[in-house]
Amino acid sequence: MELSEKIAGEIVLSSKPGATMRKWREIFHISQMELARYLGISSSVISDYESGRRKSPGVNLVRRFVNALIEIDERRGGKVIKKFSTTYGGEAIIDMRDFPYEISVKKFMEVAEAKIVNTEVSNTRPIYGYTILDSLKAILHYNSMDYLKVYGWSIDRVLIFTQVYYGRSPMVAIRAHPLKPSVVVYVQPHKVDDLAIKLATLEEIPLAVTQLDVKILKEKLRKL
Repeated sequence: MELSEKIAGEIVLSSKPGATMRKWREIFHISQMELARYLGISSSVISDYESGRRKSPGVNLVRRFVNALIEIDERRGGKVIKKFSTTYGGEAIIDMRDFPYEISVKKFMEVAEAKIVNTEVSNTRPIYGYTILDSLKAILHYNSMDYLKVYGWSIDRVLIFTQVYYGRSPMVAIRAHPLKPSVVVYVQPHKVDDLAIKLATLEEIPLAVTQLDVKILKEKLRKL
């Protein structure tokens, strides 16, 4: 669910994750006591995180926290989820997956049958997931905050863009955003513009091209 990814992303990236947790708990109209009961912990633990008395929550707690918000709201009829679904859809996201283990850039390129075009850039960053995006819809519908959703649980991922003609716009958007992916892949581009290659190189991001059909690419990546 895209909303889950949005909430988790905001908490993980926040300079005050506890305050962000409180914000989302209050958006869902869930008390500390109700949330604590659902998570099987003391309400004082929730209070300590929200006030900053405890250190930043780990990934496992963030995941449980987000799932609890969603599941409690679903039991109530999904009013908050429905509210956000009208304004926070996944229009541009075609497919998205997070890996429980590290994938090397070399392995990913082999499976995707992709070739890196700016080979001078280091390709040693780990990969823990990928997101396939319709680049035209992303350009039309996404603002800066919306791009948080494409990173899932980790920014160490591959962003794969379809509907690419020259590939300038995706790299301009990536350069403007503070989060940077491990790799960018274009699916069957008409041509990769020199500007796109230059921007990727400046950001030290390997930029690759695959000629696979997006449906076949999805099937191959799902086997990783």
